[in-house]
Amino acid sequence: MTSFYTMLFLAVGSTAGLYVYGRARPVGKPITWGEGILAALGIFAYLALIYALLPNAWLQWATGGLRWRPDKTGIPLGPLHYTDLWGWRFHILQNNRKYLGFIPVDHGVLWPHGITFFGRGKIAVNAQNIGDSVAALIYIVFLGVQLYGWLWWQKRGRVRVATPELPRSAYGRPLVKKA
Repeated sequence: MTSFYTMLFLAVGSTAGLYVYGRARPVGKPITWGEGILAALGIFAYLALIYALLPNAWLQWATGGLRWRPDKTGIPLGPLHYTDLWGWRFHILQNNRKYLGFIPVDHGVLWPHGITFFGRGKIAVNAQNIGDSVAALIYIVFLGVQLYGWLWWQKRGRVRVATPELPRSAYGRPLVKKA
């Protein structure tokens, strides 16, 4: 858990640091060899962090500390099932109810026997699938952040060209063509 939160903090912090550096760096300023090497090393470390270390820390936590194994069917609720506050345990699902609305719940797991569609089929969901889906979501989110960062870096410093004001007629409408 600690490694995952540390990697998440480093990933978010380094992403914010890249944007702060991009705002402070003058557009069009030439790069020296030393700056280029440091930038390449920094970007390599950033990509290794967001695409290798962060998903690995999540998967290690999911399989180790959270014990999300393939034999645990259903979607685990984790801390949403109960909270431990100053030694007191408060159950969100009172009186051992087996449904949360229309969703079956049993021992902190949504759909403990799989998702059924009115008796016409079943999707078997286990905790390992959920953990792998979260890892894939980490990849997707940071790929979007990376693509946005590339576009932002390329477009920074551009000034929008103001369109010239068209002459107006006596009625207040813009003239499109000359009479």
